[in-house]
Amino acid sequence: MEIKIVKTDCPKEKPDSSTLGFGKIFTDHMFIMDYSREQGWHDARIVPFGYISLHPASTVLHYGSEIFEGLKAYRRADGKVQLFRPIENVRRMNNSAERLCLPQIDEKDAMQILETFVSVEQDWTPSAEGTSLYLRPFMFGNDESLGVHAVHNATYMIIASPVGSYYKEGINPVKIMIEDEDVRAVRGGTGYAKCGGNYAASNRAGERAEQKGYSQVLWLDGVERRYIEEVGAMNVMFKIGGEIVTPKLTGSILPGITRKSCIEVLKGEGYTVNERLLSVDELGEALKNGTLEEAWGCGTAAVVSPIGELCYKGVKYTINNGEIGKVTQHLYDTLTGIQWGKIEDKYGWTYPIK
Repeated sequence: MEIKIVKTDCPKEKPDSSTLGFGKIFTDHMFIMDYSREQGWHDARIVPFGYISLHPASTVLHYGSEIFEGLKAYRRADGKVQLFRPIENVRRMNNSAERLCLPQIDEKDAMQILETFVSVEQDWTPSAEGTSLYLRPFMFGNDESLGVHAVHNATYMIIASPVGSYYKEGINPVKIMIEDEDVRAVRGGTGYAKCGGNYAASNRAGERAEQKGYSQVLWLDGVERRYIEEVGAMNVMFKIGGEIVTPKLTGSILPGITRKSCIEVLKGEGYTVNERLLSVDELGEALKNGTLEEAWGCGTAAVVSPIGELCYKGVKYTINNGEIGKVTQHLYDTLTGIQWGKIEDKYGWTYPIK
């Protein structure tokens, strides 16, 4: 694939690592590629970062024809930059595209695009402890018509943002409220796709939880309101009586890359990991009898986020005395160690940028 590169005439000053938040500062360039049914994907280009123009009838604005991904570039101690399992993001994005009737991108082309874009912007990858360059590939339909149909025209873009350490003051377990009114997704819907509508629909419950002093919500399934699904915008795992349990992928749960990595690390070290249905009743019983030893969310931004308290229907339960558990800490240390090149990558997950 030919990618045209137009460098900016006005490069921005790199920010101090101490000022980095999440997704507030953007790099000098962005990637854009167009799609039409007649031409397929074409006009791949890296151009100076800036605003984009959309027709007021653009499909994405009216019918939510949009998907996205999130991954990071990491600065190793030797100064080189690497990605973590990027092919998994490429494949998940194609699965999301299929669900939303958006065009898919050839895997080799998608990897070439990622590598070229990160190579152009790699000087923006910070080196301070815990920092990284967050990459946001996204795709949207832009047919200039109000008709409801599969997308005929689309745009694929990547933007990047240097981000700070997720845990500036150490990993502190969070308080989570089990949501029993709103649902995140249903089987047969878009739960397994990474599309904006899933996140917009989750905000109401998240706001209610925050008003009650909780960091996020633990979602139940959308049919029986009985089975555990995700925690906030992350997958969730539990250590119950020595067994690691995580909700199985039934179509309403996003197949997380961090989730997949956690499972592979744990199985490789001899842990019993079961991907199965886990009811809120079973979880409640484990909370009451003390067999729930640890709980954590897992995702790109935090890697792992320990859960120290769960609240269900007004009843509060403390997990592991409100402290991070040994398995949770081990997973965090292992995955971040691989991501930043601090420990050997025996899984072949890292992808160095030339």
